[in-house]
Amino acid sequence: MGGINAVQRTSTYLEKVEEKDPEINSFIEINPKAIKEAKQVDEGKRKGRLAGLVVGVKSNINVKGLRATCASKTLENYISPYDATVIERVKAEGGVIIGMTNMDEFACGSSGETSYFGETNNPAALGRIPGGSSSGSAAAVAAGFCDVALGSDTGGSIRNPSSHCGVVGLKPTYGLVPRYGLIDLAMSLDQIGPISRDVYTLALMLEVIAGYNPKEATTLKVSKKEYSKHLNSDISGYKIGVAKEFEKVTDPRIMKIIKKSLKVLESRGAEIKEIFLPNLEKGLPTYYLCVFVEFFSATRKFDGRRYGYRIEEVCGKEVLRRILLGKYISQKEYSGKYYKRALQFRSLIKEELLKALEGVDVIVGPTVPKLPHKLGTEIEDPLVMYGYDLLTVPANLAGIPAGVIKSGEVGGVPVGLQIQAKPLDEQKILNVMFALENS
Repeated sequence: MGGINAVQRTSTYLEKVEEKDPEINSFIEINPKAIKEAKQVDEGKRKGRLAGLVVGVKSNINVKGLRATCASKTLENYISPYDATVIERVKAEGGVIIGMTNMDEFACGSSGETSYFGETNNPAALGRIPGGSSSGSAAAVAAGFCDVALGSDTGGSIRNPSSHCGVVGLKPTYGLVPRYGLIDLAMSLDQIGPISRDVYTLALMLEVIAGYNPKEATTLKVSKKEYSKHLNSDISGYKIGVAKEFEKVTDPRIMKIIKKSLKVLESRGAEIKEIFLPNLEKGLPTYYLCVFVEFFSATRKFDGRRYGYRIEEVCGKEVLRRILLGKYISQKEYSGKYYKRALQFRSLIKEELLKALEGVDVIVGPTVPKLPHKLGTEIEDPLVMYGYDLLTVPANLAGIPAGVIKSGEVGGVPVGLQIQAKPLDEQKILNVMFALENS
């Protein structure tokens, strides 16, 4: 990224944030040292692959000296004492942190409306939800407030807002990117990943943050890959799987756009193959039962003794709902009926997805089954809100990578195409995205 004037670039973004973010509300906090960090890049004190690129960070990832609030009152004054592993890597490669982005409180939400710091607006479709829980990260990228942002994805939290905001996002293979420094929603599902406006920057950020970390047991010992250097829009010979089940649960207007993208991929030499995912709809209850239990366990440390407030006393209703349901399901007399059964279904869904991927390079389809609703819409039934996650949760349950790229628009509202692949096959996802971007 040589030749970038980091101070000038950062200043331009900061001016844009100051002028336009009051309407979008994508940032919770701006980094007061952003210009100083940019100056170090221009002076050659900080070099690397991201030199001069401006980065937004979801507020559940620790950045030393900035608040990691999880968009909650519980942690509204919690200042991170250390950098998450991904932040260490971003800084080591010359990335400039512009600030901490808004999100659904403790990543509990699919709309960007549950933040203690106020809802986030969708820059690509003003007046509609941006999606969640990485709402601020996707909105900041879509609004042109930064070059790239980091989000976390538990059941679609990167892909869902990327789809609604018309940007590109990627949830990596579970264990490819270190989770050290991430404030968990559900540790067996969470992954940190990038969101950007173009595939090259997405690939570049992925190669910077990916790789083994000896501090944690869940990262994979895999060799470093240069995803950006191996981007290839030639996908002739790729076998692309499409499931009939997608069409059954998705708004026909969205499917019409997705089918156009499939034709584009076919025209680029890819072969479309039908696959079967009969247990697709079972993924949603399976996912949420797992999340409730893991989230309840993860929140026991927010007891008001060491830092912040006691979570149950100050949290929003969605966070409280998940805590109470997790507490209920965790009880000995109910764990066999709910949680253990959910784990069995999780194995079944993983087997089904991996089997479907045996005969194809990638699986392609819609990201979310319905269009984002208008901000302020009263949705009393939580199951209606959970429905946004129907098509994204299987990738997390299976631990496979999945990316999103804009496929088109329905009435001015972006629609994202989701691409899933075998574990560690991120390059194929990026190549399919690159082919679409260059079509």
